[in-house]
Amino acid sequence: MNSNAVRDPRRWWTLAVLCLATLVLAVDGTVLNLAIPTLVRDLGATPSEIQWILDAYVLVFAGLLLTAGSLSDRFGRRKMLIIGLLLFGGASALAVLVSEPWHLIAMRTLMGVGGSVFMPSTLSILITVFDEDERRKAMAAWGAVSMIGVVAGPTLGGLLLEDWGWASVFLINVPIALLAVVAALVLMPESKAPARKIDPVGVILSVVGLTSVVFVIIEREWNLVAIGLAVLALGAFLVWERRSDHPMMPLELFKNRNFSGASFSVLLMSFGAGALMLMLTQYLQFVLGYGAMQAGLALLPYVIAATIFNAVGAGLGQRVSNRALIAGGMLVLAAGFVILATTTGYGPMLAGLLVMGVGGGLAAPAAYATLMGAIPVEHAGVGSAMNDTVQQVGMAFSIAVLGSVLAGVYTSAMPAEAPAQVRSSIGEALKLGGWDAPAREAFTTAMQVGSWIGAVFCLLAAVLALVVLRTPAPVQAEERVKETTG
Repeated sequence: MNSNAVRDPRRWWTLAVLCLATLVLAVDGTVLNLAIPTLVRDLGATPSEIQWILDAYVLVFAGLLLTAGSLSDRFGRRKMLIIGLLLFGGASALAVLVSEPWHLIAMRTLMGVGGSVFMPSTLSILITVFDEDERRKAMAAWGAVSMIGVVAGPTLGGLLLEDWGWASVFLINVPIALLAVVAALVLMPESKAPARKIDPVGVILSVVGLTSVVFVIIEREWNLVAIGLAVLALGAFLVWERRSDHPMMPLELFKNRNFSGASFSVLLMSFGAGALMLMLTQYLQFVLGYGAMQAGLALLPYVIAATIFNAVGAGLGQRVSNRALIAGGMLVLAAGFVILATTTGYGPMLAGLLVMGVGGGLAAPAAYATLMGAIPVEHAGVGSAMNDTVQQVGMAFSIAVLGSVLAGVYTSAMPAEAPAQVRSSIGEALKLGGWDAPAREAFTTAMQVGSWIGAVFCLLAAVLALVVLRTPAPVQAEERVKETTG
């Protein structure tokens, strides 16, 4: 089969639209981390409320991804992309109007719904419009744009925070989302899998199970009701999917070592790096005294290094196995965490950020290419959703665990005679005054402990890649499932 004969002439325009859609989420996530100190000051948000402003989005996003991926395969990936972008942009516009922390939590929940609807379509459309010869380049471009979004987020977000306040960081999502919608309508072809029946039982069980798991992670408490619900729902989901004639998520995918290995590598990688920005944005502003704009610019070296080595990794992928790139990249990431764990001040942090950017740039594209390369195209939406789900669960777990570590180590490192509110939050300590020096020292200690945890999980991801992943045999073109496109 000649791959050139089936290449869609609009495929590079399609990639541009996918990158634009991904840019919305990349910018949003980075900006919000940067806005945490401003939210504490202006909205009076407590540490618990800040945690929920971050995690409400993750809770619904992770819980709905598999369902959204399955629906996009059936009803059309472009259609779900557009619906999700409209929801996300609309919720971002409403977030500008909130006046209480719980209002913002509600808007972040709605943004999570929108993000879960459109995110699986990005990778699933990519692997259906690009053949194997071009797919790695397309994934590298998609990943590079994600990095550009992380660059744009701190820079633009810092400028907005300095001059317009925290609400403006959500407003920048609106024009990007609208532009992506218009571009999708004009430039992107529709694609869907061969018609399959809907699996309503699988949908309900997956949403309940995944949402309960993420809730337990976020709460960090032994909530027996949520734990029991998670176990029962996910157990029933696995049994149902195994017996269903039309499963929402074909479990045979996990028999593929590369799919399973890449999934767990991405999970560990997300855990290791998920709370990095959460730690560093607070360290730069609370401890080093940087303004929002200055803190955003201080993080640029990490993103620039990751963007450059994302392209380097794509080139090396033609000659070096994904297994080697994932393992090597994770070892470099671990080294970057060690630098952060053993030094203080921005100079050493800069070295750690550059090292971590190199490691992430090498490992991430190879991990995504391995996972998506193991998925038949008729399950592209579910496969893409699986990739997104493990990332979100990893990040939720990271924010929950490392957030608890930061809070616990900070509290224990503060003087016992300090007031309770000072011992609970560095933001409160700096606001009250008189405890600035011990608060900054305690938070630095907490960040270093969190960095050691990140290093350990990156090492685990490297070992997993070496042990589990295998170089796949070439796939014959005639064995691939033909997509229906429109």
